[in-house]
Parts: sequence; structure tokens; C-alpha cells
Amino acid sequence: MKRLHISFFLLTAALSSGVQALEILRWERLPLAVPLLVDQERVVFIDRNVRVGVPPSISDKLRVQSAGGAVYLRASAPIKPTRLQLQDADTGTLILLDIAAEAAEPGQAFLEPVRIVEAEGPTPRYRGSPADEDTDETGLAADLTPHETPVPVVLTRYAAQSLYAPLRTLEPVPGITQVNLRRSQPLDTLLPTLPIKAVGLSAWRLGNLWVTAARLKNTSVRWQELDPRALQGNFVTATFQHAALGPAGTPEDTTVVYLVTHSGGLDKALLPAISQIDATLTLPAASDQGDGHER
Repeated sequence: MKRLHISFFLLTAALSSGVQALEILRWERLPLAVPLLVDQERVVFIDRNVRVGVPPSISDKLRVQSAGGAVYLRASAPIKPTRLQLQDADTGTLILLDIAAEAAEPGQAFLEPVRIVEAEGPTPRYRGSPADEDTDETGLAADLTPHETPVPVVLTRYAAQSLYAPLRTLEPVPGITQVNLRRSQPLDTLLPTLPIKAVGLSAWRLGNLWVTAARLKNTSVRWQELDPRALQGNFVTATFQHAALGPAGTPEDTTVVYLVTHSGGLDKALLPAISQIDATLTLPAASDQGDGHER
């Protein structure tokens, strides 16, 4: 059987950044609550050049730095609820933050970074989707407008966040929907040359592209390197959560692979399994009787 080649992006960097916990706050012209812990810095990503207005009453308790679209807040003492103003240096637009700082409890985890996003505006667009040349289920032609981010990157990042990040930090992506996945579907042909068992976890869709997250578990006593070229099937992209699997029975023996497919899920992308030849079937034996002619 001819092996199908896999076209894949190098999504490791995008994936790694996507699974980091990040609290998403939407600016809807209402003050945003950003709690702080004393002597712990918290980063607020806003993706614009801003000036920060700090009331004089807390200027000796709060260190504020702004650089490259991020605001760094660090309280040196408890602070009662106070309002900060973030002003866009280019447009003058204001964003209001309500902060309060308290001492951290013993063993309390660090607060996650915050990203502020606009609640209103045009629907984000994504570049590089094969769906741009297809039609959807309604029969309408797909939009040919160039997109900002490749759809496989968007889908893979969303899948990784859905599985690993706290739900409150999951950034919604317009158009992405979760699709039904038959968990009992056999995935024996996914990595047929490696002692790895694969099981489907979840799947999502954006346009004519699907992403399926599958759990991979090493069944051998040796480390197994993971190479997308070992995958068998018709995939747009393939991204492993980790580069290798540890021996069976160790904490490192399990990971996840994110498989992006076009115009259908894994059931349409996997290679069909080949049944073993039944060794009991034999050709009919030649007749021992002559044909009646002497030689």
C-alpha cells in the first residue's frame, strides 16, 4: 500500500504558548477586576502602548511598569480596592482596572497572567484554510478573504487549551464547535510501526477543518521518539504534546497528538486496516489422473 505523505506545520511554539494558563478579561466599558498578591508580580497583556494612571495614595505601595503591550503590577503591601486607568497612548482610549492586594496564604499558587481583549469588533479571520476554496453545508461559497492566523494553528491551540488550561482561561474562538467523536473507533493504523496505543479524546471543527486530540500511550519498556512522519493517514497537520514517550508504567508514558484533517474527522483520514490472509485457504490440488494419452 502506498504510504500517504503528511503535510504538517511546526506548531510546537504555538502549542506551548497556547497551553499556558492565562486569564482572559473582556473590556466592555466596565471596570475589570484584577486582584494582586503582595510581593508577587502580575502581568496584564493588553497588546497596545498604554500609559498607567496610579492614584497618589498607593504610589508607594504599587510598582507599575509598562513595556511592549504588557503592564507589570507588583504590590509591596496590602492595598484596598483602587481603580487604575490604562490609556492608549495612540488613541487616548481608557481601560479601567479595579485592583486590590492582599497577603498570600501559605502555599497559595501564583496568580495567572491576564490578557485584556476587546469585546466588540469584527469577527476574527483565519488565513490558510483549505476551506477557502470549498463550499459549506449550505451550498454557499466559502469566504475568500485572507485570514490572519492559519486555521490549523488556531484549532490546535484551542484543542490544547481545552484539554489542559482552566476553563475560565479558555479564549473563545468564533466559529469553532465541538463535534461528536466515536471513542471506540480503532486507531491501530495511526502509528502501526510503534508499540503505542492510541485512543480518541475530543474533536473540534472550524470551517472545513477538523482537529482531533488522541491520547498516545507507550506499551513497551523503552523510550519511543515521536516523529510526525511515522503517522499513517491523510492529515493537514500533526502536533505532539511531547517529543517522546517514556517506558510503560512511568509518568512520561502518555501524551496527546493533535491531528488536523480536511472535510471530515479521523474516520475519513485514517488508512483502512488490512486483514491478515487466512492461511487455511489453499489452491485446489492438481489431479493425479492422467489425461488418457501416453507420453
